[in-house]
Amino acid sequence: MRQLLVTSALPYANGHIHIGHLVEYIQTDIWVRFQKLQGNRCIYICADDTHGTAIMIRAREESIGEEELITKMQRSHIEDFAGFDIEFDNYGSTHCSENRELCEEIWNSIREAGLVSQQEVTQLYDAEADTFLADRFVKGTCPKCAAEDQYGDSCDRCGAHYSPVEMVNPLSTLTNTTPEVRSADHLFINIERLHGFLDEWTRSEGHLQPEVANYLHGHFLHEPLRDWDVSRPAPYFGFNIPDSPDNYWYVWFDAPIGYMASTRQWCDRQGEDFNDWWAGEQTEIHHFIGKDITYFHTLFWPAMLKTSRYQLPTKIHIHGFLTVDGAKMSKTKGTFVCASTYLKHLDPAYLRYYYASKLTSRVDDLDLNLGEFVTRVNSDMVGNVVNLASRAAKFATVGLSEKYPDDGGLFRQAAQDGREIAQAYESCDYARAIRTILAAADRANRFVEHHAPWKLHKDPEKTAQLQDVCTVALNLFRQLAVYLSPVLPRLAQQTGELLGEPIERWEQSQQPLLDTPVGKFKHMMQRVDRKHLEAMIAESTEHDATAGTAVPLAETCSFDDFMKVDLRVARVAAAEDVADAKKLLKLTLNLGGDEQRTVFAGIKEAYRPEDLVGRLVVCVANLAPRRMKFGLSEGMIVAAGDGGKEIFLLSPDDGAKPGQRVH
Repeated sequence: MRQLLVTSALPYANGHIHIGHLVEYIQTDIWVRFQKLQGNRCIYICADDTHGTAIMIRAREESIGEEELITKMQRSHIEDFAGFDIEFDNYGSTHCSENRELCEEIWNSIREAGLVSQQEVTQLYDAEADTFLADRFVKGTCPKCAAEDQYGDSCDRCGAHYSPVEMVNPLSTLTNTTPEVRSADHLFINIERLHGFLDEWTRSEGHLQPEVANYLHGHFLHEPLRDWDVSRPAPYFGFNIPDSPDNYWYVWFDAPIGYMASTRQWCDRQGEDFNDWWAGEQTEIHHFIGKDITYFHTLFWPAMLKTSRYQLPTKIHIHGFLTVDGAKMSKTKGTFVCASTYLKHLDPAYLRYYYASKLTSRVDDLDLNLGEFVTRVNSDMVGNVVNLASRAAKFATVGLSEKYPDDGGLFRQAAQDGREIAQAYESCDYARAIRTILAAADRANRFVEHHAPWKLHKDPEKTAQLQDVCTVALNLFRQLAVYLSPVLPRLAQQTGELLGEPIERWEQSQQPLLDTPVGKFKHMMQRVDRKHLEAMIAESTEHDATAGTAVPLAETCSFDDFMKVDLRVARVAAAEDVADAKKLLKLTLNLGGDEQRTVFAGIKEAYRPEDLVGRLVVCVANLAPRRMKFGLSEGMIVAAGDGGKEIFLLSPDDGAKPGQRVH
């Protein structure tokens, strides 16, 4: 049995949880639930990140104290996480006595190692707000690549890191004024002294994804590391540094120590030894974070732990950002959705499933395509998995058979799939796990369709046969529920209630359940109603009074001209990258029966090939073929948007079939 300590990045107490944040917490919760299902000893630790200038400013704006603000925000965060079935073993706060004590202990270790120095620092100061400006409160032009509207610490376009004073034309986001340049004494950690250790640790197999290790060595470790500024002068909300009382620890010093402080709170409550979890080799420590905080977690944090002789992370799992319909989340488009807003309108299981179906072990961004979201949930979960239970449970009036019937090897095959599914969960390749589970669901549904329990139910002489068919169908469904339980814990709970045995162990997928009554079937998951999705987007939309029609309308055409265009529903049978083309993907479209078209579409910046396969699109089917450098394009797919990443494929509603004409 493994002993695992798992964390997610600490959400900042300056704002509410939104669907972009939830990528990480759902990803982590799935991994933790899988580990517990495997019988491993696993705890999930998190806390609110509560210090820094932003908290101070927000409290001032609300005319309350900082501690009142962070207490209020913590309640909101905990409520949002619980709404999405995200279960922490301890959820703390960095503003606590345990964190202060650990900060002092680790700081003393760094001091004793001779790594601390004092240097004068030139900073940007907002005279109107009467505060030094944290990186996030400065925007301007990147000094490396000249990209505009970048934050004061790093550039989204080129990935460069810099200080706010290096920016071109900086502005304070607090008052929209040009900040002053002022100097103050800061404390620094000479992280370059640990360069050799960091070089070796980041290259060691297993600690980081290969692309992350390559990024670190290409951008930071190929040259001497700059001293790390770990203090801030007053005014600042945080912990005073004991041996430098005019300074406060920078939020990025005490925030990761918050993982340890939250663990200590759990240990004190459970009667556990804290050192068993953070100072013993028997514990694996796994951090789940977004790619924007890679720098702090893969260089500074390991350096702090190494110097203070605490256990280093076993692995840091890094994920990409969330986009919605191929673009950044937008308040004006209604795609910047708060967790609480989502929960008013939609089942949290929908989002847990959709994210799982898209998450891999890579650092790629994840796109929430709203049309695909509806289709995947309705077809995969409701139409495929849950429908399997509803088609059998209502006819299993005499319970499950005493002996497992002959099912043609279906249960055995799905049991063997369990090994691949477990490996996929372990490696965070949830998309692969979901594909394997859905393939088993397809096989199970074909069995039910072939034996048609709804017909057997009408013949009193076929009661025994009906019982056998329902026994097979419900055991195949139960296997799926076990495999999906890390993703859909509510479905697992409902399955346990239906069949009279809670789902608690992975091994339950390997043996059929026999000779037991079947409870009354209750609906487990409703189909996504587009009206609810649209209501969520509408509630999340901040309207721009200056917005108008972006592109002028074209000249009018006659009805006869319009009717010449043959628009057809098509399914993407295959999609692949066109290596030498900047914008093109090669699509193979099925228009019903054996009718296919090859279409080269300029959507590469907005869509990944693997995300398109299987979805329905609208195709201009009678467009004259066009010979291109890369091959013959036999049509066009219909999309909205201005091009680049702002492209949005049009999809028909559920029920449309390939080949149907669009009128």
